[in-house]
Amino acid sequence: MVVNEHVRIPTATYRLQFNKNFTFRQAREIVTYLHHLGISDTYASPYFQAGAESLHGYDITDHNKFNAAIGSREDFEAWVAELHAHGMGQIADFVPNHM
Repeated sequence: MVVNEHVRIPTATYRLQFNKNFTFRQAREIVTYLHHLGISDTYASPYFQAGAESLHGYDITDHNKFNAAIGSREDFEAWVAELHAHGMGQIADFVPNHM
């Protein structure tokens, strides 16, 4: 049996709904709080470029760009680094038939 040591199994998730009212920077600010709650992974709405007024992110218009309304690649990487610093991970939601 081959065991992949990099596979993580989430034990407690917390849903994040990214949009112009909740950004990567704001998500980074609550990582410590979520960690103290016992959250192992965040479960996030899509964060690729979506319709201009999208509040859910599922209406992706460009799969190669982050949604500028929720932050830059640097903001995303800082959020993920904060998650990892707390031993946490992230799960990104997507809808395959929208691709």
